[in-house]
Amino acid sequence: MDVKNRTAVTEFIFLGFPGSSSLQLPLFMIFLIVYLLSLMGNTLIIFLILMDSTLQTPMYIFLGNLSFLEIWYTTATVPKLLATCVTKVVTIPVAGCITQYYFFFSLGATECILLAVMAYDRHVAVCRPLHYSLLMSVHICLRFAAASWIGGFIAPLLPTILVSQLNFCGPQKINHFFCDSDPIFKLSCSDTFLVEALGYTCTSVVILSSFLLTMSSYGNIVVTIIRLSSREARKKTFSTCASHLTVVTMYYGTIIFAYVRPPAKYNFTIGKVVSVFYCVITPLVNPLTYTLRNKDVMKAFQKFLSQKRFLSGKTMHAV
Repeated sequence: MDVKNRTAVTEFIFLGFPGSSSLQLPLFMIFLIVYLLSLMGNTLIIFLILMDSTLQTPMYIFLGNLSFLEIWYTTATVPKLLATCVTKVVTIPVAGCITQYYFFFSLGATECILLAVMAYDRHVAVCRPLHYSLLMSVHICLRFAAASWIGGFIAPLLPTILVSQLNFCGPQKINHFFCDSDPIFKLSCSDTFLVEALGYTCTSVVILSSFLLTMSSYGNIVVTIIRLSSREARKKTFSTCASHLTVVTMYYGTIIFAYVRPPAKYNFTIGKVVSVFYCVITPLVNPLTYTLRNKDVMKAFQKFLSQKRFLSGKTMHAV
């Protein structure tokens, strides 16, 4: 049937994770708890960095940017995921779907670039410690952070414009819990070859280039650590990068599996499960690894708690 003779779709319906109602409620509770913990954890990191002057260094400025990004990255998708668990019909306007598509991939691209920059920061700190203050001053750090955000939001701009030009004339059910690329393309009654090819190329270039830069930095770090004479020195040096490496491994592992592949190979069920890792779990892993495994952040948190107890005690005494 000719596209002009079809009724244009004005909204999409998310299918989410189909299953019995007895399974949906536990999933809702799990996703909600993880989402709230992620929001609180990342907000706490930003608060500590802003309040404690000892954490206002390049490493923690990047960490603050990552935490701020994670808050919006998870918020772009998880609310709809939660809705699909408790509501039979969850809809989104076509314009809203394209907007979600843009922000999801913009924030994802920003995270890739930011993780590569953070790896470079650790590379300079470990491999060139005497030049660290020169190569990674606060001013340069802020430039790197700004470039990550600008580059991330520019990367998916052209694919998003092409997606907005597609015609959607039914069906209108998205086999996912957010507006991911492949589910959108499957619903279009236009020729999607160009936008699929461009989108696949953009995501592959951003993911693989940032991944290779990150691994290159860590490769140099490993070589430097091996050359250290003292076992204690090697352990101490590696500990400064272990938390970052944990986040990097989980995030890149899942997004490479999900997006660095031919579009024809997409499996909707597997795609939704993998999406949970980088949309829900990774934003929680970030604050956990950076707080529980980082002595500086833990000290700042303990300092904040002690100050709060002191002020509370002083107030009680005054009363």
